Amino acid sequence: MREYTYCILCILFLAEDANKPKKRTFRTFHYRGIELDKLLELNQEELVKLLPARQRRKFRRGIDKKAKSLLKKLRKAKKECEVGEKPKPIPTHLRNMTIIPEMVGSIVAVHNGKQYTNVEIKPEMIGYYLGEFSITYKHTRHGKPGIGATHSSRFIPLK
Repeated sequence: MREYTYCILCILFLAEDANKPKKRTFRTFHYRGIELDKLLELNQEELVKLLPARQRRKFRRGIDKKAKSLLKKLRKAKKECEVGEKPKPIPTHLRNMTIIPEMVGSIVAVHNGKQYTNVEIKPEMIGYYLGEFSITYKHTRHGKPGIGATHSSRFIPLK
């Protein structure tokens, strides 16, 4: 009898939980334990300390003129676009440019050797290179082999 009442109580509690609306909490983005808003406030020296070793070395050696020009164009495109709209893509050949928090929300058209691929910069991309999001080769899709492709099909007459 005791087990039976326990089961009824469990069912009642489960029914109450099912009727309650579930709260949807969106995860805030953190890069190495720091939120995106605070990442934007960091100066370059503090940001460099958070990046991986290869990117730290690159920033310590200095940012070249082309990278500064790209950042300037991205800032301008963000200012010119209206609220709620995406900025226009900025074409670039700088595949070795490290993605920094300032670039989040921008659209960069990265050259892959043949054409430009539009890449929308998201917070999860911070610390990666632009080139990692614009593939330079076409993935091979191996289909069925044709006649003469194997030893067993060598003696089949070709018509």
